[in-house]
Parts: sequence; C-alpha cells; structure tokens
Amino acid sequence: MHGWIIIDKPLGPGSTQIVSAVKRALREGGYGKHKVGHGGTLDPLATGVLPVAIGEATKLAGRMLDASKRYDFTIRFGAQTDTLDLEGKVIAESPVRPTLADVEAVLTRFTGPIEQVPPIYSALKVDGERAYDLARKGEEVVLATRKVTVFDLQILPGTGRGTMQSMVEGGVHERSASGNPPPPPTAPAVPLPASGEELEEITLSAFVSKGTYIRSLARDIALALGTVGHVTMLRRTKAGPFTLESAISLDKLAELGKGHALEETLLPLGAGLDDIPALSLDPDQAGRLRKGLRLIGFAADDGLGFATLDDVPVALVETLDGETRVVRGFNLE
Repeated sequence: MHGWIIIDKPLGPGSTQIVSAVKRALREGGYGKHKVGHGGTLDPLATGVLPVAIGEATKLAGRMLDASKRYDFTIRFGAQTDTLDLEGKVIAESPVRPTLADVEAVLTRFTGPIEQVPPIYSALKVDGERAYDLARKGEEVVLATRKVTVFDLQILPGTGRGTMQSMVEGGVHERSASGNPPPPPTAPAVPLPASGEELEEITLSAFVSKGTYIRSLARDIALALGTVGHVTMLRRTKAGPFTLESAISLDKLAELGKGHALEETLLPLGAGLDDIPALSLDPDQAGRLRKGLRLIGFAADDGLGFATLDDVPVALVETLDGETRVVRGFNLE
C-alpha cells in the first residue's frame, strides 16, 4: 500500500481527522501499519480534494503543499468576521452591495501576482506560536504581507443572487440524524443576475499558487468593492494533479476498508508526480541511486524527474549539468 487515496473532505472534520479515518480503514482492512499523511490542510469549514499519502508516498506529501490549487468559494457581502468565514464573530458591517458589473470590474485587480495579508486565524507562526492560538487568547496578531499568484479568477455561472446558501445555515456544527455533516450545496442552473442588480453574495472560482489564503482574497475583493464580506462556502476542486474525479467520500472509504478493497481506490505513488517526466533506469543505475550515489552523464534534461526500474519507483531525482542526484528515494523493490 504505497500511493494516494483522494478524499472528498466533508464539512466538519479537519485534515488530521481525515488521516485518522484512513488509518482506521487500513487497520480494519487488515493492511497493517503504514505511514499516512495529507498533502495540504483543509479547514473544518472547507470541503473537497484532500490528497492522503500512504507508505512511501508520504515522502511526497510535502511537495503537494507547494502545488497550485483550485477553489470554488462564496463571498457574502455586508459583514466581515474576525475569522473571515462563518465561524467568527462580526467585526465590521456595511450596507453597500456590489453589482455583477462591479465584481467583474475588480476581478482583474486580483489576477496575476498579488500581495495579501493572511488571516489572523491561520496556522502561521508568530514568535513560535500559531497565529490562531494568539488570536483566540485575544492578543494582537500582526502578519506580514506575502506575495502569491492568482492564475485564474472567474465568476461561476448560476450564482450571485444568494443561490449558494451557507453550508451550515443554522449553526456551524449542524449534523444530520446519522451524525454526518450535511452535504455541500450546489448552485441551481440559473442565469447570472442582471449587471445592475445588487448582490448579497457571489461564488467565484480561483486557481492559485501555494500559500494563497482564499479567506484573505475574499476579504480584499469585498473591500475593493467598497463593502465588507466573508466566506460562506469554500470547496477545493483541485490540488496539484488531483481532482474531484478521483476523490471518494468517507463513507466509501469505510466501505472499502471493511471490504478489504482499498486497492480499488489507491492511486500509484507516481500519480503525485505526473507533472514531471518519467525516467527509465537500468539495474546498475537503479542500484547507484538506491545507495544515494549520483549518476554522471545520464540522459535527462535538467530539472526534476521520476526515476523507475521496470515501473517500480526508485527515486524523485534532479538533473543538473549532466549529474543526476536523489531528491527523495523510495524503499521499494
């Protein structure tokens, strides 16, 4: 069991709870103990693609943190919260509501390289402590501006009149009778509002670089529109090469675990590296790399490569000026 299981994270649990669920499924399926890690935190109020690495794939989980990601998110106008989402308390209000034309006009200002201040309720460290811990204690949190890139930002069709209702209307921790979080809402297939109609909320899709905070992006878009706002829905639809198409629910995960059939959903270790070239090795070359030695004159372009021997992963390697060295080695035979 070395590879990836992609979970469609529901509303409610955090990323570490999802990792625990995968460990439980492995245990119940009789797969033995494996290292398990996730490839990018999702807040409890966020849903969507959460890559979970198993076995030797955990050596690539950190690389997933650097991957670009795509999110759908809803901004509700008129109130800003301290957490910049539904979980926080309102700290600012505005009667101003933008029109569709207003939103369309400002989006170009948030496309490309931008600077943003992360939310104070974030996992970033300030003097050795998590920002959210300091914020919860009522201490002042000052975070530095960071440079990020928004590759694409657009309005999703069928949104803008309040059609994308809060996932947790009536309470952040609302649960169904079964104890599971309610499913994410979907926007009805209705036309966009007229350009002059004032909007209570809008749903956008953003393709962003690592380190981008969608809550901060929503805050800044609202401020640029002359109002305030907060995120009511956040769904990750893509993380690196992984999309919702290969994601499974927690119920499906549990079912596969109990049925000793997790192999059905396990993606190969190399699935997390499909954006870099695969390099075929001969046995001598594989032996050298497994010993941590460099290959001289190996036929590969400069940059990262996924080195294999007869389709067995050997290492993530880097080639520079004719020398190929191991970046991450895999203990697979």
